[in-house]
Amino acid sequence: MSVSSPVRLGLNIDHVATLRNARGGARPDPIEAARLAVTAGADGITAHLREDRRHIRDEDIRRIKAEIAAPLNLEMAATEEMTGIALKTKPHACCIVPERRQELTTEGGLDVAGSAEHLLPVVKRLVQGGIRVSLFIDPEPRQIEAAARLGAPVVELHTGQYCEAWIAREEATARAELDRLARAATLAASAGLEVHAGHGLDFETATHLAAFPEIRELNIGHVIIGEAVFIGLPEAIRRMRAAIAKGVDKRPGGHAPAQQQQQQQQQ
Repeated sequence: MSVSSPVRLGLNIDHVATLRNARGGARPDPIEAARLAVTAGADGITAHLREDRRHIRDEDIRRIKAEIAAPLNLEMAATEEMTGIALKTKPHACCIVPERRQELTTEGGLDVAGSAEHLLPVVKRLVQGGIRVSLFIDPEPRQIEAAARLGAPVVELHTGQYCEAWIAREEATARAELDRLARAATLAASAGLEVHAGHGLDFETATHLAAFPEIRELNIGHVIIGEAVFIGLPEAIRRMRAAIAKGVDKRPGGHAPAQQQQQQQQQ
């Protein structure tokens, strides 16, 4: 069970499905990974059902919804097919993301400002279907303002550029990107949007993002699944929760709950 925290942790299980599909069999089972993750402290499960089904499959989404008690965040392109699947499956949330067949992973945020006419009916249908809608965007004022006008209650800030600069130890660029994310989080919250963040986060960068008072959820996949190869998934989840707690403790005037601080000190 996860401890109470102002920042939720969503585990992206796409990479478990990628490993399964490499052999064409049934193992490792991404739904079992989801089950383990929730037991270890993840607050929700994120899965991207791509149009080419390169990792997560339709049956995976059905099983997550049926077998896992934690909220499902379905990442999806704004297509008629995916909208129909979402309305039929009824996940807790849908995060609309840009999608290109050639990319290895999502390469940037959704151009909400430039594609509002296409996105508006998708957002409306999902909201009317009782699904919480999130828009995955770059930390740019024009995208945040467009998202607010569209009526989606949540934005997820794309942290890829910051994480790449941090890993490369490009300190000036990393600081500039972190500042850009901070300004975007403040702007989004002031517009009445719930603020999430994700893409490329590791234990250090998750700490930095969790320190932002506006951040309510971090969605993380690759580093947790990668570390799980060496230390096991429950331990990787526990370490990420400790990293998030460390960030929360750095918030102005705020501290991680006592139980979470104890967990952090044990890592």
